[in-house]
Amino acid sequence: MKLSLFPEISEGAALPRPVNVASVPQRSPFRYPGGKTWFVPTFRRWMASLKARPRALVEPFAGGGIISLTALFENWVDRAVMVELDNEVAAVWETIVGGDAEWLAHRILTFRMTREAVEAELQQAAESRREQAFQTILKNRTLHGGILAEGASFIRHGENNKGISSRWYPKTLAQRLVNLNRVASRIDFRHDDGLKVMAEFATQPDVVYFIDPPYTAGGKRAGRRLYKHHQLDHEALFTLCESLVGDFLMTYDEAEEVKDMARRRGFQMRLIPMKGTHHAQMKELIIGRNLSWLDDLPAVRDERAIYRVRKSEGSRSAKVR
Repeated sequence: MKLSLFPEISEGAALPRPVNVASVPQRSPFRYPGGKTWFVPTFRRWMASLKARPRALVEPFAGGGIISLTALFENWVDRAVMVELDNEVAAVWETIVGGDAEWLAHRILTFRMTREAVEAELQQAAESRREQAFQTILKNRTLHGGILAEGASFIRHGENNKGISSRWYPKTLAQRLVNLNRVASRIDFRHDDGLKVMAEFATQPDVVYFIDPPYTAGGKRAGRRLYKHHQLDHEALFTLCESLVGDFLMTYDEAEEVKDMARRRGFQMRLIPMKGTHHAQMKELIIGRNLSWLDDLPAVRDERAIYRVRKSEGSRSAKVR
């Protein structure tokens, strides 16, 4: 499906339609705040534009992992290095990579979904890493918005007023987990700091990076509500990206501080449409060294940055090209 980009940054402009996520294969067992299923068509376009096929993809803020899984299932890379700091999310990926995906699928299929059963299960201390993985999936599928951070509440009404069970699709989840056995041996999962792992691969030319960090919009309060590990040195991340030998692609909220960090390093930016909570139509930045692979689509121009440069050259009336 071909994406349309915004022709310009302007208030009140009509937005193109976001990607229909139903048209994208659902690989991840998670429903994740800030998930990137909608971004898959753009990711494919980027990978197809690369001069050589990369050996590996590093995803330093993996979360639900849809980009890494897409890269593996569609054979864009030989392996994916998935990094996640959250201990509960890490338990799920470790269980899958460790050979217990079918056990987890069976546990999901045999669980009798009721509010009382969920509460009883989550009150128990997990006796193993795979039991913790099951509890994480259970929380992710029954808490509002899939949010795992402290203070998240259970779904109240949900889809078609099904309440707590509205996002619990045991057969579908079990099948996804079994399918993941096809690529599990090609996943190098790290329960670690994303920036640290990026630095480990920084000098390797056949490694690319998909970077989807905790966003800046809404400040610390919003970050705490959505993620346990919401604090990030964004300047350090941008500086690290300057040092990467392989190509990278970042996604960010449309915030002036983010644009400023990108401008100062000479990175290029584009805006693409997405759907946020309650299907609100929003704009999201993609950032990279060279986004010419999007040149056949209407590009977003940061006219304020161009204006400042030309003003400094004494050409206020120069036309923006």
